[in-house]
Parts: sequence; structure tokens; C-alpha cells
Amino acid sequence: MTETYKNLIDGNWTGGGELVANINPSDHADVIGHYSAASVADVEQAIAAANRAGAEWGATGLEQRKAALDFIGDELIARCEEIGRVIAREEGKTIPEGKGEAFRSGQFFQYYAAECLRQIGEQAASVRPGVDVEVTREPAGVVGVITPWNFPVAVAAWKIAPALAFGNSVVLKPSETTPASAAILADIIHRSGIPAGVFNMVIGEGHDVGSALAGSPGIDAVTFTGSVAVGRKIAQSAITNMARIQLEMGSKNALVVLNDADMDLAVQCAIGGAFFGTGQKCTASSRLVVEEGIHDEFLERMIAAADALVVGHALDEKTQIGPVVTERQLQQIEGYLQLGKDEGAEIATGGDILELATKGNFMRPAIFTGSNNKMRINREEIFGPVTSVIKVADYDEALAVSNDTDFGLTSGIMTNSLSRARHFKRHSQSGCVMVNLPTAGTDYHVPFGGRKASSYGPREQGTYAKDFYTIVKTSYVGG
Repeated sequence: MTETYKNLIDGNWTGGGELVANINPSDHADVIGHYSAASVADVEQAIAAANRAGAEWGATGLEQRKAALDFIGDELIARCEEIGRVIAREEGKTIPEGKGEAFRSGQFFQYYAAECLRQIGEQAASVRPGVDVEVTREPAGVVGVITPWNFPVAVAAWKIAPALAFGNSVVLKPSETTPASAAILADIIHRSGIPAGVFNMVIGEGHDVGSALAGSPGIDAVTFTGSVAVGRKIAQSAITNMARIQLEMGSKNALVVLNDADMDLAVQCAIGGAFFGTGQKCTASSRLVVEEGIHDEFLERMIAAADALVVGHALDEKTQIGPVVTERQLQQIEGYLQLGKDEGAEIATGGDILELATKGNFMRPAIFTGSNNKMRINREEIFGPVTSVIKVADYDEALAVSNDTDFGLTSGIMTNSLSRARHFKRHSQSGCVMVNLPTAGTDYHVPFGGRKASSYGPREQGTYAKDFYTIVKTSYVGG
């Protein structure tokens, strides 16, 4: 018998909905379990529970909150190998990537556990005699958290941890593609000692469960990570009730490689940024903008490095690139490969579907060459192991091409020139800028987010998270 992942509502695990299979993308014969699809009524019950419990949690002592978050963080880290294997099995990450995600998720909770004790207000002098001014922060209320499948534990962690730390209650809608990971996280939070109803989880399709959550008048704030199209729908629903909105959406990140770059490091960063995690990262290097002086050598070495990557079953310790998450996602990527060829680009290597010992969604990493920045393959998010090498004449053109996008999440530059690096940091139109590093890979204690269509609303992570999860109150006291 496979496991059934239930919904967590008001401290109780509830089922009863349609059972939907959770299939291993590395082996379609491996049914990991089934999740019990939540109904709109289940969402409403979860929101009601969060509203009932919110006042109690908001008034809970800071040390009690800290203890609960420490419990969650410590258990995630202690169980990171076990949880990492679950992530690898249902999402397709390699075991090291899955383990790293679980470990980092624990660090998010540990970081915000400490933040529980740093909630300090401000005193200000009034312009009027005999009046004192105090500025404090209060919980935003009930937070709807809608998370994607590509980082099923980490994205949920960096949203839920600050929400709880600052005294909010939560209703989580995880991706229905990765219910096992969500169930583990929910169980740990459930056992952390927080009151029933403070944290709730409902699993189901976005058009039903997600829409009901985002559009509910019982929700005070909605934080979402996913596609631009879905993000816009969520924003339209949430603003009807004047809920706070925080959206992290698409990207088309550029890694600029200049003539003076360390070639070994440049190839290493490009390969890691473009293909690790099967390219299914919002921070992936999907455009490699290369100066013409080193273009041919860089491309040759990229092809060799990409061809050397081991594609295989996510649970195989030799695997470097796991499967695409679903057959539907694989078909979408294949469509972009054909589109690129139709637009006049060439596939220098990869893009072929692999038949391995188990039936899975395996694709060899692909590199487009001969493309330009006006092509759809360089303007739309493919979200898979695909990147384009774009030749440019000089740094000025490289910067212009890097910025010529509807998105602006991360960008990077490979150079040994301090002046070029400084100029790029200042003029790159992205929220995160990397110098001699992959575009994928950020820290948990500093702000994360982008510009343009990549992000909307306050930043995530670090101390900046309080701007979304708390409401500022200014109090005046006369003598």
C-alpha cells in the first residue's frame, strides 16, 4: 500500500477527497503515494481555523515562538538526508541537491527563530511639545502561501518561517506535483508545539485550491512563487479584498562572459547555473552572453562539459542531471527546442530524449547557438536543461542584451576587470547580481527578489521579510 498524503486543517489530518497519484519522474512505474485533493470547502475551513488561531499566536511570547521554529529547523537539518531522498524521488533533483535543499530549509527556520527575539520598535521625537511617538510592527494576519514544485521544501520554508516568526497564521497550498515533501514539512510544523490552526495545509490543483485561497476575504496577505501568468491571476484575486501581495515569478537570466574571464571558472559557472537542478530554477542561466573574442572557445568547452554530464535516475549517486519533473513539462521543453530551430537557431548539442533502464523524463542538456535576443527561446522562460549562447561584440552590447528582457531576477558577469564588474553591478537591471559566480545560488539571510515581471511586492528573506509579514503602527502619546 502506498502512503496517502492528507490535508492539515485546524490541527487535524483530513482526507476524503479524490486520491491523485504521485509519480516518480525517474521511474513512471514507481507510485510514491497519493494525495487527497482538497475541496473549496476544505480551503474555507483552513482559512477559518487560521483566523481563529491567529490572535492567540500573535500574542504568544517570543521565546515560545522561537522554540517552535528552532524545533522545525533542527528536525529538518537532522533529517536532511531522508528528506533529500524524498525530494529526489518525487521532484527529480539529485540526492545531493535534495539533501542540500532540506538542510537549507532548516537554516531558514533557525534564522527566523533568532529573528523572533529581534522585534524591536522605534522611538521618535514629535514635532509637538509633550508628545511621544512610538513605531511598532504587528502581524499582517492570515497569510496564504502558494509554493512551486521545483523547491518544494525550501520555498515553503522561506515563506512560512518569517510568517510564523512575526506572529501570523498560515494556510499553505503546496504544488500538487510534490505532495510527499509538503506532507513531511507539514508534519514537522504540526509537531512543533504551535497551537492548532496556526498552520494549515491544503493540497490540490491551483485553479481550484489556489484560486479559492488567493481570492478569500479571510486572507490578509498572499505570497506566491510560480509563473507570471498565474501570478497575475493571483494578484487580481487578492487585490479584490485588499490583501497584501508578494509575487516571485519568471526569469530569463543572463550570464555575461567577457574576453578577460577565467575560462575554466566561466564554463564551470555556466554549466552549474544552466543545467544543475535540471535547469528547473528561477535563477538558472538560460542566456549565456559571450564576447566574440572568446565565443568559439567558450562554446566548444561548454559543449564538451555538457556532454560529459551524467543524466540519470535521481536516486543514482552517479547522476548529475536528474529527470524533468513531469511528462507535460518535458513536452513543453521539446516544443521550445523545435521553436528555436524554426526561428533559425541551431542546437549545438543535447536536447535528445534518453531511454534509460527505467521509463522517466530524461533529456540531455541542450545548448542553442546562432540565436539572437529577439528570438522567443531567449525571451520566454523554458524552465528546463536548455541554454543559449549569444555572441556580442563588446561589453556595452553584452550589458544591453542582458537587460533586454521582460524579467530581472538574477544576472551575472564573468570578468577579471574590477571596473567592468563594478559597472555591471550598478547597471544590471536585476534584483540579484553575481560576479564570477553562477546566477543560481543565494544566501538565506539577505533579501531575494527581482525586478520587472520577475517580482512584485516586498522582498523575501532576511530582515527585509518583515516588510511583507508585518504592519507598521505609529502611536502618539500625549502627557
